[in-house]
Amino acid sequence: MSKILVALKRVVDANIRVRVKPDGSGVATEGVKMSINPFDEIALEEALRIKEKGAAAEVVVASVGPDDAQQQLRTGLAMGADRAIHVRADQPIEPLAVARVLLKLIEREQPKIVLLGKQAIDDDNNQTGQMLAALWNRPQATFASKVELSGDTARVSREVDTGLETIEIDLPAVITTDLRLNEPRYVKLPEIMKAKKKPLETLALDELGVDITPQFKVLNYAPPPARQKGIMVKDVAELVATLKQRGLL
Repeated sequence: MSKILVALKRVVDANIRVRVKPDGSGVATEGVKMSINPFDEIALEEALRIKEKGAAAEVVVASVGPDDAQQQLRTGLAMGADRAIHVRADQPIEPLAVARVLLKLIEREQPKIVLLGKQAIDDDNNQTGQMLAALWNRPQATFASKVELSGDTARVSREVDTGLETIEIDLPAVITTDLRLNEPRYVKLPEIMKAKKKPLETLALDELGVDITPQFKVLNYAPPPARQKGIMVKDVAELVATLKQRGLL
């Protein structure tokens, strides 16, 4: 296997409380810590482990987003990726458009595996990996909790409603990662310094010839309703009566 392509998305850090702008036009990101989408970080860790086992020669990370997305690509390089590709996009990009961009990068890089998180924690769409596999006309394995490679096949254990399902797919393929696949490594300062010297290529969307016309229009953002205060009941009879009063029984 020669190459693994890993897609990274820039999102609000998972430990930050998300706030909606006062006018409801979006999520407030000014001055907010941004990070690699946690599921994508797991995907990168898996790619690095595959390379360390000698099953890949190169790990390439790619991101579609504004100039600030280079910060997350540099983090990916510090983790151990060999190269980075930044496709500059100043406006929000829908999953289908991202899949089309990644397909163009696949045509350029010819990877054996494309790894990405099963979903992004900002929009929770869980669509890009599946759309990419369909556009690429290659097999896919989603929600991977274990990946084993053997020649030109991958054996993937994935979480389903009834437990674990193990499938075998031919490579090249798209694999999306779940939380239990691994624990991403901690990036140390020396690796951060070395990452500054690693190649990071910047491309414009126009160079790829991808149609990013949005299919949907978001009309408004609103925070979830505040949780109601709980109440204490003395016994089961009072609990049942309260549930009936609230129309829950």
